[in-house]
Amino acid sequence: MAFDIEMIEKVYETMATRIDRARELVGRPLTLSEKILYSHLWDGMPTQAFTRGKDYVDFAPDRVACQDATAQMALLQFMHAGKSKVAVPTTVHCDHLILAKNGAKQDLELANKQSKEVFDFLSSVSNKYGIGFWKPGSGIIHQIVLENYAFPGGMMIGTDSHTVNAGGLGMLAIGVGGADAVDVMSGMSWELKFPKLIGVKLTGKLNGWTAPKDVILKVADILTVKGGTGAIVEYFGEGAESMSCTGKGTICNMGAEIGATTSTFGYDDSMRRYLAATGRQDVVNAADKVASYLTADAEVYANPEKYFDQLIEINLSELEPHINGPFTPDRGTPVSKMKAEAEANGWPIKVEWGLIGSCTNSSYEDMSRAASIVRQAVAHGITPKAEFGINPGSEQIRYTIERDGIIADFEKMGTKVFTNACGPCIGQWDREAADKQEKNTIVHSFNRNFSKRADGNPNTHAFVTSPEMVAALAISGRLDFNPITDTLLNDKGEAVKLNPPFGDELPTKGFDVQDPGFQAPAADGSSVQVAVSPTSDRLQLLEPFPAWDGKNITGAKLLIKAFGKCTTDHISMAGPWLRFRGHVRCCSCGGKSV
Repeated sequence: MAFDIEMIEKVYETMATRIDRARELVGRPLTLSEKILYSHLWDGMPTQAFTRGKDYVDFAPDRVACQDATAQMALLQFMHAGKSKVAVPTTVHCDHLILAKNGAKQDLELANKQSKEVFDFLSSVSNKYGIGFWKPGSGIIHQIVLENYAFPGGMMIGTDSHTVNAGGLGMLAIGVGGADAVDVMSGMSWELKFPKLIGVKLTGKLNGWTAPKDVILKVADILTVKGGTGAIVEYFGEGAESMSCTGKGTICNMGAEIGATTSTFGYDDSMRRYLAATGRQDVVNAADKVASYLTADAEVYANPEKYFDQLIEINLSELEPHINGPFTPDRGTPVSKMKAEAEANGWPIKVEWGLIGSCTNSSYEDMSRAASIVRQAVAHGITPKAEFGINPGSEQIRYTIERDGIIADFEKMGTKVFTNACGPCIGQWDREAADKQEKNTIVHSFNRNFSKRADGNPNTHAFVTSPEMVAALAISGRLDFNPITDTLLNDKGEAVKLNPPFGDELPTKGFDVQDPGFQAPAADGSSVQVAVSPTSDRLQLLEPFPAWDGKNITGAKLLIKAFGKCTTDHISMAGPWLRFRGHVRCCSCGGKSV
């Protein structure tokens, strides 16, 4: 049975009447995004039509998700809300504070020592206030949400920009700041400017070396890192229906890289398969009763130019694998043009590392398809030229791919298996010799590749591509290797051409796990004590602000003005700065307690 099935069924009970009323008010067919927005109004039944990109609207999200770095300040604030329990289902996921260095076992042991007081705080505060807690090593927040909590037609917010990953299961899932999450957890409304709508029509079908990742890499190349700002991206068409649910999640995940409010897909059979495979047939049963409300009205997809503010069309049958970067995720290069681009720009051709994982590409299908490339290399006696590492998305995925021999396939090539956590994707990577700041190239299946993002080295040229392309490029050791046309030499000096990747969308034997890492909260948390040491440099209890005097703030000073591509890396830095996320004084004073 799914978590919070009663809440999900309640959402579906009111959905039809609210959407029907909204359609009357708007006076035209509705997109999926509009249906979810209008069915989640704070006031319940719609009473007016809203203007996209203009009207500010109060919404009532169904749930909240927090990762361990941002959850600290959010929950320190929530403790002052005067509530005995969160108002909506909420979860905390420990995935950011685990450094990747030696491998899963050693790295997790170190994290549990270094961040023990933070994990203990998050565990106890979750236990006290009715919050589901996912322990360190349980997995990456967005993969855990997709496996356990996301549902078609729902609305959720999360204290991480890649909360949008849940759009792969037909949600409107939006990344927010901690204060917004505290509002919702406290039972207050959440305000959002009614978004504009970008439609992406997908025709044809992915084939050969092309993967769902290439769809969003192409969209990022078209829209740039700010082209989706203030808009929801809604994908549809025969191409969308032909993709897996986790593939859809990958595409929605990187919608954060184009500045989109969120991205989503309509409810279809791939979502039914995924929900059933992850033990949520009850959600399928409930969703099927309102299936027509979990996708756009037929007229919208038949004539999309009439209903979206911007329309993009991509033929998946003609789409080529992309390698985006360096230093920005919107610089797209088809694999056939990489050789010329690299030479023209002086990019280092030698690939030093290949990394697969992060919340973007760590599903069973991702690991399965990448492993098919690794198996070919091992079978043909091809020695990989680059180092290789993977981060499984969750303990359920790790356990399942170990059972199915996929981890063993990777390890035959010398792959380092890191913890089920974010790791290098957010700068939590203790990469050997990165401090030398030498010019080098790495390839990964993550979402962001801004300067210093992965290893702290401003001269690391990081390129984003699909897991299967990461495997091919790491094995070849060359950025300009094109597996569609090029060959590799094996240990006998023979030329070998890799076959296109293949893998199961879902495990044929089903998912399995011994300990998923979930801690259910106490039914009554009133007696649970949340202890924070007054001498801690990791956590600091907050004192309530004085009551507002009703006057506007005047005379405030501008502290920083950013130009160019300002990202969350600049606004709220990761890496060593994650240490101070729960301590206002230490964070504001450069790590010095005052």
